[in-house]
Amino acid sequence: MEKKLKFIISGGGTGGHIYPAIAIANELKYRFHDAEFLFVGAKDKMEMQKVPQAGYNIKGLWVSGIQRKITLQNAMFPFKLVSSLWNSYRIIKQFKPDVVIGTGGFASGAVLKVASLLGIPTLIQEQNSYPGITNKLLAKKANAICVAYEGLDNFFPKEKVIITGNPVRQDLLDIDDKRLQGLTYFELDSTKRTLLVLGGSLGARRINQLLAKEIDFLLELGVQIIWQCGKLYFDEYNHFNKKENVHVFAFIDKMDFAYAAADVIISRSGASSVSELCIVGKPTIFIPSPNVSEDHQTKNAKAILDKKGAILLKEKDLDSDFRKVFADLISNDEKQAKLSKKIHKLALPNATNQIVDEIEKLL
Repeated sequence: MEKKLKFIISGGGTGGHIYPAIAIANELKYRFHDAEFLFVGAKDKMEMQKVPQAGYNIKGLWVSGIQRKITLQNAMFPFKLVSSLWNSYRIIKQFKPDVVIGTGGFASGAVLKVASLLGIPTLIQEQNSYPGITNKLLAKKANAICVAYEGLDNFFPKEKVIITGNPVRQDLLDIDDKRLQGLTYFELDSTKRTLLVLGGSLGARRINQLLAKEIDFLLELGVQIIWQCGKLYFDEYNHFNKKENVHVFAFIDKMDFAYAAADVIISRSGASSVSELCIVGKPTIFIPSPNVSEDHQTKNAKAILDKKGAILLKEKDLDSDFRKVFADLISNDEKQAKLSKKIHKLALPNATNQIVDEIEKLL
């Protein structure tokens, strides 16, 4: 009797690390029906809810990154590091995985480090155009590194790097056929332009503030708005639902319908969002978060900007430039078509399959 394959998948902290991890697990499960899976995340982060919702078991580590300023959390870091390495060792010894896969975040650092010390094959999936510190430290010992952007062999051993793109939701591959469903689902007017506003899985304070300030200006331009403000901010912005042509959500479950209905998109530029938006192929204004490690969101957006596939607006320039940039885009069909075409060209829709092909090679 063949032995059951076992996979540990670790990554979390944000949706950008969790959703690729789940997509990889789903494809592995499709190929190896009786395989066993165990996720490992950080105890107090969103993966502890999202992974069980997707039907997988998860164990939490007591782990967090180093803050940029002096905090109690930093004083605890050495203890958390030792605790997470020891618990990773116990989890791996007990579960006995065939391959360990990391999609980023501090929990994945501990698990992949221990796995490589124990001689278990490891694969890193790096979503960003500029890698985080965890993956840079793990790269030397990893067996394969799947990336979404060119130029990452500047940071990782060249012979291990495979350009695959980032895993995205499979329901985005056919959004062109869903426009009517999208307009119906969100109760939109098919004669108006639709603006979709996204701040990432947790919402984005500065984008929400911008919308609140500019909402009348946008409505005067004749657009209708689908606005995902994030559950932390919903109570603050829910009252805008009273305005005609404004639809505010804490979280959008039917993202395929939202993308299908949109004519123009304003978004953060986390790695998963950028990969999705390339596949969706709609004109996009990126507003990167300046508060993330190594300013990687700006670098992600610039990778698209350099190929003339999107517009980039920095938070510090929103008050001075937003109205002009948006009015210019929404009134210019030719510009919208050009941006659509260029961003769509950068899509890598087979990422999940290619990553799982690389995992198969490690078995």
